[in-house]
Amino acid sequence: MEKLTQIAHNVFFTLKDKSPEAQQKLVEACQKYLSGHPGCVFFAAGVLTEELNRPVNDRDFQVALHVVFDSLESQNAYQVAERHVQFIEENKENWETVRVFDSTVGS
Repeated sequence: MEKLTQIAHNVFFTLKDKSPEAQQKLVEACQKYLSGHPGCVFFAAGVLTEELNRPVNDRDFQVALHVVFDSLESQNAYQVAERHVQFIEENKENWETVRVFDSTVGS
């Protein structure tokens, strides 16, 4: 069994303005402010895949963020990093809800 040491940080944003332009703006903000942090081993941001509409799919979001960190310490540092805080301040007005799912995953 592989050792579970990395932290997966998955965030799902439901927007007030659900337009394609607003979605793209948030994806670009994710890329600008949330990628490249110390300890990040994987980063991706994108929009809901319209074609995947199975009964098990949760479709209550427009933009998804996926970041995997090498350790809990790196994830904790990211939470208080200046760029992360700036991302929140510049984008939170268009957030209807934000759901965060953090988990320990294999390396």
